[in-house]
Amino acid sequence: MSANSDQIWAVIPARYAATRLPGKPLVEIAGKPMIQRVWEQVRQAKNISRVVVATDDDRIRSVVEKFGGEAIMTRTDHATGTDRIAEVAASHDAGIFLNVQGDEPVDALAEAISSDPEVQLATLAVALKTPADIMDPNIVKVVLDFDDNALYFSRAPIPWVRDKGTATHARHLKHLGLYAYRRAALIEYNTLPPGDLERVEQLEQLRWLENGFKIRVAETEHDSVSIDVPEDVARIEKLLRHSV
Repeated sequence: MSANSDQIWAVIPARYAATRLPGKPLVEIAGKPMIQRVWEQVRQAKNISRVVVATDDDRIRSVVEKFGGEAIMTRTDHATGTDRIAEVAASHDAGIFLNVQGDEPVDALAEAISSDPEVQLATLAVALKTPADIMDPNIVKVVLDFDDNALYFSRAPIPWVRDKGTATHARHLKHLGLYAYRRAALIEYNTLPPGDLERVEQLEQLRWLENGFKIRVAETEHDSVSIDVPEDVARIEKLLRHSV
């Protein structure tokens, strides 16, 4: 066994050419670049051996190194964050890699995969509480089997309550877009063919399900807040002011 196989790395994929918010990792939030805020948050996790930023842009690498972080340069042609992290895993032999993209419960994710050696992939979900969120196609929903493995991810309101005239209770879970992978599964990802479900829903995690993998889902009470458009920056800054 490799000396590093018991290590858990948190990898923050960061590309400059975001479609809706170009330069997103370098956008300042209350005086700090977003990538620095994410890095500082992840550094507080108890079960992480190493935190690195995987990027394809020298501007991002320079900013990361300036605030004392570690950046690994990756190719520019990656379609997803998973592809970028798979490149990191191909040249580093940690046992588990986490895909972290924001203010998220990293320790809960690490526990979800490291506590069971049979789990190859893990992710997190949080209960949805408002009907508007359940119907929102920008919020990805997930349904689980009896062993807390994902049955399906969708932008649609799953499960759909067909008979609204009865007292049927359905729990809707929001998928949080962060993942934990064992190294072998992560390296195999690049060999997996994309399927119709991934193309239709535009959800990269469906590639795993279409190719027969199981994804363990742990439920958390922590709901992350994403930044996808310029208007989100002001919203996050307001939340930060109210939290201090």
